[in-house]
Amino acid sequence: MHAFSSLFLLGACAVQAVLGRPDIAARVKREGDIIKRSVDSFIDTETPIAWRKLLCNIGASGCAAQGAAAGVVVASPSKANPDYWYTWTRDAALVFKGVVDAFAQNYTAELQTNIQNYVAAQAKLQGVSNPSGSLSNGLGLGEPKFMVDLSQFTGAWGRPQRDGPPLRAIALIRYAKWLINNGYQSTASSLVWPVIKNDLAYAAQYWNETGFDLWEEVQGSSFFTIASTHRALVEGAALAAQLGTSCRACTTVAPHVLCFQQSFWRSEGYIVSNINGGEYRNGRDANSVLTSIHNFDPAVGCDANTFQPCSDRALSNHKAYVDSFRSIYRINSGIPQGQAVAVGRYSEDVYFNGNPWYLTVFAAAEQLYDAIYVWKKADSITVTQLSLPFFRDLLPSITAGTYPSTSDTYTSIINAVSTYADGFMSVAAARVASDGSMPEQFDRNTGQPLGASDLTWNYAAFLTAAARRAGVVPAGWSAESGRTLPSSCSRIEVAGSYASATAPSFPPGGAQTPNPSAGPAPSPFPTACADAGEVYVTFNAHTTTQWGQTIKLVGNVPELGGWNTNNAVGLSASGYAANDPLWSITVPLRAGTAVQYKYVNVQSDGSVRWESDPNRSFTVPSAGAVGACATAVRDDSWR
Repeated sequence: MHAFSSLFLLGACAVQAVLGRPDIAARVKREGDIIKRSVDSFIDTETPIAWRKLLCNIGASGCAAQGAAAGVVVASPSKANPDYWYTWTRDAALVFKGVVDAFAQNYTAELQTNIQNYVAAQAKLQGVSNPSGSLSNGLGLGEPKFMVDLSQFTGAWGRPQRDGPPLRAIALIRYAKWLINNGYQSTASSLVWPVIKNDLAYAAQYWNETGFDLWEEVQGSSFFTIASTHRALVEGAALAAQLGTSCRACTTVAPHVLCFQQSFWRSEGYIVSNINGGEYRNGRDANSVLTSIHNFDPAVGCDANTFQPCSDRALSNHKAYVDSFRSIYRINSGIPQGQAVAVGRYSEDVYFNGNPWYLTVFAAAEQLYDAIYVWKKADSITVTQLSLPFFRDLLPSITAGTYPSTSDTYTSIINAVSTYADGFMSVAAARVASDGSMPEQFDRNTGQPLGASDLTWNYAAFLTAAARRAGVVPAGWSAESGRTLPSSCSRIEVAGSYASATAPSFPPGGAQTPNPSAGPAPSPFPTACADAGEVYVTFNAHTTTQWGQTIKLVGNVPELGGWNTNNAVGLSASGYAANDPLWSITVPLRAGTAVQYKYVNVQSDGSVRWESDPNRSFTVPSAGAVGACATAVRDDSWR
């Protein structure tokens, strides 16, 4: 065991030894200070290592990424047992989201070059046809992973995975915002926005369709995917306004995504991370903690709707998630309630025997650092009946109430939660290899590092946790404009328009340097329709289908495929029920257009069956007849 390990274990044992003594508060604070100094030392040592190893895994110049295309994030250099020599859309987006946020805090030409290479790589990747589909209808964007040379992966896999497009949009939006704020709006508009636009279209069209979760094992609806989609749509709408364009699909769909997001909450005090599939699990999953930290926006404080880290729901969920691992890992034996333990993906995990992961341990710490940041900004902490069990693990005598920063209780909470968060960092630090490297996991019984070597996501997770601990928090994502629930939930999915983004050619590295005074004032969040001549027409087709069949819409206008069934618009069966076999899609059409259309049933073998004549027809109403944000509904039964 190297120096990190022995130091942290000594601190953990010391804390446990003093819990029963009369001077517990003073002693626990002193032991907290010991852990803090130890974590300080770990972070100082590990930070340059993490940056070096993260950048080593990015092609084409990364020291561990030879053969990977420029801007491609290799999940791990491991090519066997397990083989992670691929690029995952999700992992790469999460890595670059952290890279862009760090770049915005501390400009370097090296990071900018990597970011620009990533943008270019994703522009190309969006156009690569794959087993999930192609860009023509957006389905290919749901493909989870590709070869490192940007060619398709054709093997069997859990597909589609619908978190990749919104997460990529978020990462690219962050860079587009930096460009705007530094006077390079034209670059953001011409080179970055076209890539983002495709991903936002996918998010608005397919958000309510099931897919595989971020662990690639459960097909259903994933809390992490839904919340990431909501953030992408809200932040995308705000960016569109800054660029002088619009994303009406974003503002139309986002409130309903947020509404659906609430359905993952359970009255027992935690998030069930997967619904509509995966019911064999208890639901307490790192999925939910990752959701909290990746949707962190300090501007909305402890908002529960968006599952902010310090919300009573997120804190209650943190306790439920962490507690689910206390008794199942041997390395957690003897560690009392209220102290950090090793945590993994979910308690039923069997992959590599189901071990703790470094990135999940860092996530547990990061949520608490986020909460502390908001509490300090607010100068108060509110303990509700829902979050009370979380706080009582740390301060047994605490009661529900609001504690101002002038109170001793406030100080005690800050100290206790800080020590608790540092405890998670120390759990991971004790298992980091002597050279600072982190494979995917560490053994549940011995703590020995194992799995894919140098997992890129691990290093990104460490760096963001360390930054939040230091109070370095990126700009928010306009959550204050997207946290209100609609009066009623809808399954509305808007058919998207997709176009290949030209591989961007950025100025040479270092040419676009920081110039904060050059940026225009942000545009207000869009609340009205930018294009009053565009009408959102919802087509409802009531028709009973068999497994493998799909209902599509084809008509005389380009938006409906111009009578070409190869370009027909697919309808969603997310609202299909035995007593109401509903297929539905919302299509943007020009006001006043005379439309003819029919529904077709596409069989599992690709053959097409048309409904009977005559063609259906209607004239799209004018915007003035139905309001500023024009909508219309066609309610049909198959004939």
